[in-house]
Amino acid sequence: MEKPRPRLLFITGKLAEHSLRQTLIPLSKKANFDFEICVLGITVAALMTTPWMLRKLKESQFDDRVFDQAIIPGSVEGELNPLHEFLGVPVIRGPKDLFDLPEFFGQDQKTPPDLTKHKIEILAEINHAPRLSLDQILRQAESYRASGADVIDLGCLPGVAWPELETTIQTLHRHGFRLSIDSFSQDEVQRAVGSGVNLVLSANSSNCDWAQSTSAEFVLVPDHPQNLETLVTTREAFLSSGTPFRLDPILEPIGFGFGESISRFRQIRQQFPADQMMMGVGNLTEMTEVDSSGVNFLLAALCTEWRIESILTTEVINWSRSSIREFEIARRLTHCAIEQQRVPKHLGGSLVLLRDPKLKEQGEAGLAHLRQLVTDPNFRIFAERGEIHLFNRDGYWHGNDPYEVYDRMIACVGTLTAEHAFYLGYELCKAKTALTLGKHYQQDQSLRWGFLTEPEISATERRKQERRQQLDRSQDMTLENQRQEGRPA
Repeated sequence: MEKPRPRLLFITGKLAEHSLRQTLIPLSKKANFDFEICVLGITVAALMTTPWMLRKLKESQFDDRVFDQAIIPGSVEGELNPLHEFLGVPVIRGPKDLFDLPEFFGQDQKTPPDLTKHKIEILAEINHAPRLSLDQILRQAESYRASGADVIDLGCLPGVAWPELETTIQTLHRHGFRLSIDSFSQDEVQRAVGSGVNLVLSANSSNCDWAQSTSAEFVLVPDHPQNLETLVTTREAFLSSGTPFRLDPILEPIGFGFGESISRFRQIRQQFPADQMMMGVGNLTEMTEVDSSGVNFLLAALCTEWRIESILTTEVINWSRSSIREFEIARRLTHCAIEQQRVPKHLGGSLVLLRDPKLKEQGEAGLAHLRQLVTDPNFRIFAERGEIHLFNRDGYWHGNDPYEVYDRMIACVGTLTAEHAFYLGYELCKAKTALTLGKHYQQDQSLRWGFLTEPEISATERRKQERRQQLDRSQDMTLENQRQEGRPA
């Protein structure tokens, strides 16, 4: 006997009913459920609370209907248990955006990817460290570690003394940092190693002799990027002495042999398949005037495929100011893609910063239907099909210039309060940004910027918080006055 399809109750507001129904009709067939929509007496579903919903449900005499589960918008605040007791079925929050219901029911997503693993160590360089104060170095190191750096690299300056080197290293060690030092100075390297640093960048034929007598691991580089034989020679010397090392054939900037330098990494990996390797990705991210996230992802893919176990990066130029975090994410995404032999799509979109993975639209018919339902003065804003759409009970205005849309609206509705005008200006700016960059705009929600997204408190929620704070302050003042007057609370 065929198992009966679960019967689900979706509770929403007036404006969302049409779009919700259009979403659920095909979704219910794919996800194998029956549904009914309960529209409560409110225009915007996001303004509902569970106590208000309970009161409205009781008024609607909805308690005699049988469902397996009730789903309310994810933005609804309040306890779910009273709704559960009244309806007699489990009540859960769905997504905040009804267009995310297919993902919520597992129809548009595959098995969640495992992004916990990687095999690349990140060295993050503090440039010109001798010129910085200890507090500046510590703050930068803390920032790099928070972004995902495994090792803090102290970048020295040729010919510039660093009398505070030992103190700096000891302080960073007390704060739990693993350290490397970037210097060809024998004095600096020996002092650093004597203070507990165990990785040195770098060694070639110019310092090969004394480097081997130092009790630390070295990054080996060629005397000149085009001359790999010098790297091989230095490697043989370190191998003979038993000094630990990792190989860096040197990544060259675009315009200075980038393609050939990439091929040399491949050549060294094939020639020495068991050796540890490192790539200085900052040579590309810092010297390429493009957003760095895509560059970091591609270099992470090469490092993952070719088993290059460590990279050196930094954050000096403004377009690379989040490079460490970008590579930290990229090393996990590329590991997942390569280990599972899947294309790196549908992995969370953390590195999709400029645009959005997909756009969601109401369409012309959907907006027209919503417009007919609006009977209050509150403005609804949408951004799709190249235009900003603004409407309330007094009219519908649309266009690609937010100033023109605003002016035409003001000509119809008259003067707004300063608070309302500010709110509209802020939201119209977000809508225009979304149209320009190809992002999804949702009123009262932050635009999505991948891992850089900052959650936004909606205007409605902000006012709720202000009212709660005012009430708390009023109650505190009342209690304090009663205490001072000696009266019981």
